[in-house]
Amino acid sequence: MSAVAAAPPVIKVAALCGSLRKASYNHGLLRAAMEISKSINGLEIEYVDISPLPFLNTDLEVNGTYPPAVEAFRKKILAADSILFASPEYNYSVTGPLKNAIDWASRPPNVWDAKAAAIVSTGGSFGGGRSQYHLRQIGVYLNLHFINKPEFFLNAFQPPAKFDSDGNLIDEQAKEKLKEILLSLHAFTVVLQGKRE
Repeated sequence: MSAVAAAPPVIKVAALCGSLRKASYNHGLLRAAMEISKSINGLEIEYVDISPLPFLNTDLEVNGTYPPAVEAFRKKILAADSILFASPEYNYSVTGPLKNAIDWASRPPNVWDAKAAAIVSTGGSFGGGRSQYHLRQIGVYLNLHFINKPEFFLNAFQPPAKFDSDGNLIDEQAKEKLKEILLSLHAFTVVLQGKRE
């Protein structure tokens, strides 16, 4: 009688994009990641829209509750096992909308706490890399645990074309690297959850 291999645990990933533009290349990275995840056993990615969030203002916190859009966002982050950030680089750092979302979810109780995370980015020559390093610094305070390897920085403008006119990723080599990120995030999340148990 042959032993049946146990199915890998299902890891639920919340995917956030720092750009609000629907055809942004960073948004395209997340769409590609969601498509790739269908070929990875035990990985589910849900895109979480940060555009409805108001600017953080603690006056909006009433008796320990938050505005409905914030409450819904925080519940999605809390329910996720890990986080996938697509972080464009604005002025050498993370975007305002992404920082706003991070700050809302860090309000008590901090729903980022102890989760695994990964970052992908695309842009000019450095591919958004400076934003990634700032996001890692923010993650220290939030107690987010980022995978270290592999890293994903994609120069969107160096030939051949990496994206089509709708912002969809068409570069096969980049898709392979994106899959490596997802596999690493899945494995690291399983390890973290095992340690907690």
